[in-house]
Amino acid sequence: MKENLKGKTALVTGSGSGIGQSISTHLAREGCNLILVGRRVEALEETKARCERFGVEVQIAPADLSDYSSIDSLAAQVKGQIDIFVLNAGISQRATALDTAFEVEEKIMRVDFLSGVYLIKAFRDRILSAPHVQIAVTSSISGLFGFPLRSSYAAAKHAMFGYYESLELENPNIGVTFLIPGRINTRISKSALRADGTPHAEMDPGQAKGMDADKCGAIAVRAIRRRKHRKLIGGSELLMVYIHKWCLPLYYKLSKKISAT
Repeated sequence: MKENLKGKTALVTGSGSGIGQSISTHLAREGCNLILVGRRVEALEETKARCERFGVEVQIAPADLSDYSSIDSLAAQVKGQIDIFVLNAGISQRATALDTAFEVEEKIMRVDFLSGVYLIKAFRDRILSAPHVQIAVTSSISGLFGFPLRSSYAAAKHAMFGYYESLELENPNIGVTFLIPGRINTRISKSALRADGTPHAEMDPGQAKGMDADKCGAIAVRAIRRRKHRKLIGGSELLMVYIHKWCLPLYYKLSKKISAT
């Protein structure tokens, strides 16, 4: 099924840069009006300028998704029906499980998983009253298996599948699209958290060689438009998904040798 997105309204979290900015731009190209959510107003303004070139309405809604009261304010600020939620905001990790401070693990779970759950509940009544709402969730191939230096990040991404798949099965008017990127050339490795919560502040070589973010966004929006349940996005690193599924011993052997950065 292909959905016409023209005239629809989409709320996109983490839309100031990277995959979120690209998804927002490609939604605008399809004629979709936008509510851009993120922490940095100047970054949201840049995304807004890109999207308005396609003649759509764009609203900026600054919010800190690690603060639930900020999400409450967002829900009160945003009026009208939302047809598409793109839950894209997140932070990654570059530390071993036992070295990572528990407070850092809590933050990653809060931003990457619980903030999206809280946001959906904040819009609960509007979602339930709509004929159809599509929720696109940016997970990761790390949400399909564990990987070194990604324990809490992988846990948060794993949780998305259990929660949003259940949500879709419970509600006939809700469709869920899991966007599952591998290595995409964004700044996510620079903002990833170390064991003590400080930024990794480095562009990982593997990340730098990843798929262009604009191409990722185009693929993501095509999956949303077609209401696909799951869409893998990336390059040769996606082979690990199939190796994990069909040859688990080989996965364990390879995952210990592949660079986590």
